[in-house]
Amino acid sequence: MTAAHPFEVLKERGFLAQVTDEAQVRALFDAGKVTAYVGYDPTAPSLHVGHLFSIMALKHLERLGHTPIVLLGGGTAMVGDPSGKSEMRQMLTHEQIDANVASFKEQVSRFLDIDGGKTLLVNNADWLLPLNYIEFLRDIGRHFSVNRMLAAEAYKMRLERGLSFIEFNYQLLQAYDFLQLRRRHNCLLQMGGDDQWGNILAGVDLCRRLDQTLVHGLTFPLLLTATGNKMGKTEAGAVWLAADKLSPYEYYQYWVNIHDSDVARMLGYFTFLPMAEINAVKSLGGADLNVAKAILAFEATQLAHGIEPAQKAHAAAQAAFGSRTLPAQILPTSQVPRGGGADVADIPTTLITQAELDQGLPLTALLVTCTLASSGNEARRKVLENAVKVNETVVNDPKAQVAAKDLLDGRIVLRLGKKKVHQLKVSG
Repeated sequence: MTAAHPFEVLKERGFLAQVTDEAQVRALFDAGKVTAYVGYDPTAPSLHVGHLFSIMALKHLERLGHTPIVLLGGGTAMVGDPSGKSEMRQMLTHEQIDANVASFKEQVSRFLDIDGGKTLLVNNADWLLPLNYIEFLRDIGRHFSVNRMLAAEAYKMRLERGLSFIEFNYQLLQAYDFLQLRRRHNCLLQMGGDDQWGNILAGVDLCRRLDQTLVHGLTFPLLLTATGNKMGKTEAGAVWLAADKLSPYEYYQYWVNIHDSDVARMLGYFTFLPMAEINAVKSLGGADLNVAKAILAFEATQLAHGIEPAQKAHAAAQAAFGSRTLPAQILPTSQVPRGGGADVADIPTTLITQAELDQGLPLTALLVTCTLASSGNEARRKVLENAVKVNETVVNDPKAQVAAKDLLDGRIVLRLGKKKVHQLKVSG
């Protein structure tokens, strides 16, 4: 059986937006093992779904025998990338960046084989922090046209709001990264989001000018929902990969509640299920499409958190929103439990004391405590909109209290709309 062509795999699964030269990139893969990189600036303590999008592309290359490089931007994080940003990033300390680098390394290792050497992990602080500024300007800066840089979309968007000089240097640093990776690891392909196109082209040009070497760039489409919003954002913030910032259950719920039009596309991006099975999802509707959503949620949660947390999140969702059997013919190679098993123990739970319950707890305050609402004002509004249930009973009084009388089978179930559920249990 002929191995799948990496370029075709990326294209079929929807990862391809722009490429410097399709024929040459195809030929690059045809010629043998390719080393390709994606850069990640550690500007937060955790990776999120937006990062995972490009990590999945790297994983496909790793699975096909090529060598991905994960470049952690310990140096560039000190500057800040203006691409896609309406305002300057908050400047981080050395200590914050180092802590974020350590966190990113641990998380990336869950998806890519760093320890086994199939994927390389490097930090651009190793070559950027020792740079002599005057030498860098003479050796690297002279190859950059200010007029061309200002014509780039990333800079044009920021000129009206204000673009700092430190950010203006970012393209030079990213281009220099490509040059260093080419020299150190014979990396011939840089990949990144479509907002990185200008920076990638700058690196391609720099490698040509300084080393007379032909390298290539490839971009992924921006991760947008069917409604045009940025994927991976919720009312509570980013969809983090760290379990202490977003629980596996909440992660599962994010995926199971995506727009119907996004299901097949996200299965292509965030699972390794065969494309023939995924393409069949495009013709599904109604209950069958909801089954596909549940399988997407399970597969995505298993990828990010492991099989056991995914099974628990799936069982909890079954208990919270109704147990159902998942037909074997829908995405048949998925490891999702197909039976109607449900476990209320895995529904998100808050413990309260019997004394608190005897005294009565304000419903709106509980909605905030249980993270069903982000504020007291939102909680009151949802109650008035008849969107809140206590044990399947709609409550529309914002002054209502939850008390001992509401205990059923040792718990009280709070629901907000059709998608959010939480249970209260008496501690001790």
